[in-house]
Amino acid sequence: MKRPKITVVGAGNVGETAAHWLASKELGDVVLVDVLEGIPQGKALDLLQSGPIEGFDVRVTGANDYGPTENSDIVVITAGLPRKPGMSRDDLLKTNAKIVTEVTEQVCKYSPQSILLVVSNPLDAMAYVAKQVSGFPRSRVIGMAGILDSARFRTFVAQAANVSVEDVHAFVYGGHGDTMVPMTRYCSISGVPLEKFLPANQITQIVDRTRNGGAEIVNLLKSGSAYYAPSAAVVQMVEAIVRDKKRILPCAVWLEGEYGISNLFIGVLAKLGHAGMEQVIELDLNPEERQLLSKSAEAVRSLVQVLGK
Repeated sequence: MKRPKITVVGAGNVGETAAHWLASKELGDVVLVDVLEGIPQGKALDLLQSGPIEGFDVRVTGANDYGPTENSDIVVITAGLPRKPGMSRDDLLKTNAKIVTEVTEQVCKYSPQSILLVVSNPLDAMAYVAKQVSGFPRSRVIGMAGILDSARFRTFVAQAANVSVEDVHAFVYGGHGDTMVPMTRYCSISGVPLEKFLPANQITQIVDRTRNGGAEIVNLLKSGSAYYAPSAAVVQMVEAIVRDKKRILPCAVWLEGEYGISNLFIGVLAKLGHAGMEQVIELDLNPEERQLLSKSAEAVRSLVQVLGK
């Protein structure tokens, strides 16, 4: 049986760590691509040589061009620049949109049947760019954000309630930013509603910390941003797809009228399987939740409008 082929574009912290998780889980042969000469090749070789020690057996290849990525089943796009001093949000948006456009064009040339998983920021807008450039159906362009934001939410809940994170079930809706919507009404600990464990004011504090989870890490690191959890999140998506697990996961997906939103990538629950995004799970939202989701969607739409798309 032929192993899946998974390409990771961008050999920075997120990309190289994703490649590590992918190889160690034996989800498929991995190709790591980056424009910096020698960097993806060196990191790929180093990772490959850890296989005999860690006990995984897949091919790991590094490249500066897209030839070795040909016929990839899944392409994870992490390429993009971090925001620099003096750079506005709009500058970052347009710079990364240009990078994601170029990457997507190459991916379409070499792997026209692939599934694209977008990690580059601003996440929801970059997923929009990848879909517009590729022309792929919505099932084959998915943004990673909800799993990461939900993992942060679950972590903070477990800490506050002093319980195992394995027993915390929660998810986050909306765009990947400070307008995201942690769905507290659906959060539970072993099936018991969250409010049975924590008072309302503490839940509010957790929601605020979740919304600023990425910034908290950036402020601590001083230089750079999170990469362990983001890479683990996209690898969970890859695993759900290559193993056809039919996982219900929070992801940024292209909506076509669900929740009253159209022609936009927004984080919601979706079923991931062999075909990619196989179904949007539409929940009954109360008026407050619907209003918050609508506000988050408008924030994403404003980013897309800056691109003139």
